[in-house]
Amino acid sequence: MNWLYKNKEINSIEDFPKDAFGFIYITIHLPTGKKYLGKKSLFHNHKKKLTKKELAEQTGPGRKPTHKRVLAESDWKKYFGSEDFIKEKIKEGLEFEFSREIIDIAYNKKHLTYLECKYQFEKGVLENDKWLNSNILGKFFKADFEN
Repeated sequence: MNWLYKNKEINSIEDFPKDAFGFIYITIHLPTGKKYLGKKSLFHNHKKKLTKKELAEQTGPGRKPTHKRVLAESDWKKYFGSEDFIKEKIKEGLEFEFSREIIDIAYNKKHLTYLECKYQFEKGVLENDKWLNSNILGKFFKADFEN
């Protein structure tokens, strides 16, 4: 199950624009037609312990670092969304019930968050039952709009 972007399949990191940081996506549960709109980063920083050799190479005064930051590709290829309904279906092995589409590309972390909020408000994900999203930014909740 690959990602679609402008009717083209995305299979690898090279299929994205050169400076892409992440993307905004819609996951659709085909049997129900319910959708989820979210964001995904293409890379993550990981803390990695320094090797004995790297520790021995450190000189100078002060406390020596024991870890380094390493940039690694995220799990974007197999990611479907963070909503519990989606995670449960994937755990049951039902990923074939979903389609995934990239709707926009972001070029830094702040841009990614901005685009996610923009699309979630534009599409009214909290006000419409066809969307699985339960909140926006952890500040605006679907329950607030149900009355």
